Amino acid sequence: MTSPGDTPFTRLLRLVTGLFRAPPGRARIALALAYGVTCHAIFAVAVIAMIVAMFFGMSQSLGRVPAPWHILANALLILQFPLAHSVLLTPRGRAVLSRLAPHGYGTTLATTTYAIIASAQLAALFVLWTPSGIVWWRAEGAAFWALCAAYACAWLILIKASYDAGPEVQSGALGWMSLVQKIRPQFPDMPETGLFRVIRQPIYVGFALTLWTVPVWTPDQLALALCYTAYCLLAPRLKEKRFTAIHGDRFRRYQSRTPYILPRFRRSR
Repeated sequence: MTSPGDTPFTRLLRLVTGLFRAPPGRARIALALAYGVTCHAIFAVAVIAMIVAMFFGMSQSLGRVPAPWHILANALLILQFPLAHSVLLTPRGRAVLSRLAPHGYGTTLATTTYAIIASAQLAALFVLWTPSGIVWWRAEGAAFWALCAAYACAWLILIKASYDAGPEVQSGALGWMSLVQKIRPQFPDMPETGLFRVIRQPIYVGFALTLWTVPVWTPDQLALALCYTAYCLLAPRLKEKRFTAIHGDRFRRYQSRTPYILPRFRRSR
């Protein structure tokens, strides 16, 4: 259970320190550590691939599907992430996740399994993309440095929002660390602090900002930005339905006082 004074850092620290008090069970601990290493390695690859690929406007990647089939291949790469990402959060999707780990540990490892799948999907999107070879615009001089700063700020917003939402869940650490300690995963409370005090969906806003602050523009980047911005606007509606079902009136009160994606600026008297 979480206490009123809990922060994402204290929860993560409590999970880490719990590793040293874990009961014996070498097979269980080995399985948990294997999941943890796999999860965070793929997560790192996905984040690095995303930062680099979008910085160059999706003009640099390893995909080599011949024309015109590269259009279909790229479209499938765009679609596979939001579709699976949303389906796995449904009751049926969570049931599938609970069956993807051995020895009956699927439920405990569900958040880690989910993070592994999502990271692998993002890595596939940005590593296997087939560039069109067309570059519309490349920033130079002061415009280049201004956009680099904006791109870095967008990523900082995304990182900060993910931290405010609970780093142990967002990174997939909750599942494997709970298995090491042989405890039931304890999810963080409904986020209302940090960037969540300003808007209800800062993670999606941060993600959208990374799509539009790049210093190189190509047809590839525009297609990615349009599709995933639409996803960032629509997908949180499903998330908020889940939060309403879980938190009820508390989340409705939060909805009533906190705007969806655009901050509410009030004039001071």
